[in-house]
Amino acid sequence: MRTLLAVLAVLWAQAAAATPYTVPDSGREAYSRPFGGLTDAQMESFYRGRSLFNQNWVIAPAKEGQGLGPLYNRLGCVSCHPREGRGAPPDGPEMRMQSMLVRISIPGVDAHGGPKPHPAYGTQLNEEGIPGVPGEGRAMLSWVESFVTLADGEKIAMRRPEINFVDLGYGPLGEILISPRVGQQVYGLGLLDAVDDSTLEHFAKARKPDGVRGRVNRVWDQEGGRMAIGRFGYKANVPTLRDQIAGAANGDIGITSVIFPQENCMPSQRACLDAPSGGYPELSAKDLDDMAFHMAHLAVPGPRNTDAKRGDALFSKLGCALCHRRNLVTGNSKFPELAHRTIHPYTDLLIHDMGNGLSDGRPDYLAGGSEWRTAPLWGIGLAAKINGHAGYLHDGRARTLSEAVLWHGGEARRSRDRFAALPAEERRALIDYLDSL
Repeated sequence: MRTLLAVLAVLWAQAAAATPYTVPDSGREAYSRPFGGLTDAQMESFYRGRSLFNQNWVIAPAKEGQGLGPLYNRLGCVSCHPREGRGAPPDGPEMRMQSMLVRISIPGVDAHGGPKPHPAYGTQLNEEGIPGVPGEGRAMLSWVESFVTLADGEKIAMRRPEINFVDLGYGPLGEILISPRVGQQVYGLGLLDAVDDSTLEHFAKARKPDGVRGRVNRVWDQEGGRMAIGRFGYKANVPTLRDQIAGAANGDIGITSVIFPQENCMPSQRACLDAPSGGYPELSAKDLDDMAFHMAHLAVPGPRNTDAKRGDALFSKLGCALCHRRNLVTGNSKFPELAHRTIHPYTDLLIHDMGNGLSDGRPDYLAGGSEWRTAPLWGIGLAAKINGHAGYLHDGRARTLSEAVLWHGGEARRSRDRFAALPAEERRALIDYLDSL
């Protein structure tokens, strides 16, 4: 029996190795490529999932794609994740949020220890409503500008958002906690989903220099009906890729599924509750499977400059690699192509205290207002080329990678200060390295 298991393990590893998870692509579609080596049947599932990802949902009744709303932010996944990449914040209050949304809640926690929904607005402001259902209101974003002066005298322009709410459809908000969020890139998520919980717990327990700690977030697994370790979302507030997909479909588009079977209406929103449904579930189990397969098998752009040794060395010297871990190893997975792979996502998937400058003041399960999940850096250098902008961090405030680094505080303060003290040539070498990932 042991011999058979050993043979199967070898065959499994060989199959995975024959299925590349990176693609040598730096074009506009680099975030949208499938793993190499997928079978014809797998490619059919991948492209069915892509079609659903790119689909604009419509109001029921309709022949297909029905069930939009009753309350929603956008018509489809691609609206907030264009080309499977990053969303962007508006330039100012005169512009509507196109690939950004605002999380809201009131002080306290829900039954599972997560954010406590606002009694009239829930945990997310849905700006749009189908005919006959008032949208919840509009979030207007303004920028507050400042400057940081580096050790060599260079000044870096910085900005942070301020949010005001207008045209509220369901009464005053009162005392609320808010967090603006831009859509994240979605490639490579299947591999992160396959990292064992034990690996993340080991990272959290490991001793680290420079005051770096890091911990796992423990969140509600909607599909599993239990508490679990979070790994997706800006605060690691979602445990699995399937929960992430179904939760976004429900919260952002108003689409029900077997995981989130209820429309996204609060009890006091009578017009929302009385609106026509697209059936149950609006996203079928087969469609959810295809979307999960598609997103699980989106390949990662391979590094584009293998001669970035100076920047690579600085990345370690400054302490960046303490949280942005170069290497992770995946564990078991229902998808053989994802299992037992050594991957290079530049994250530990833990939440870290990033200081008051980045705090949104809104706890999310164990994550405090200033705690954020370490962002994966693989493919980050293509963001501006693919999406036409480079809004980094949870609210897109950082227009450059230098700005993103300079917003780091808390556990990352010493690394940030070392970066700010570098001569311009070495800062450029580090940024060039990040651009090459």
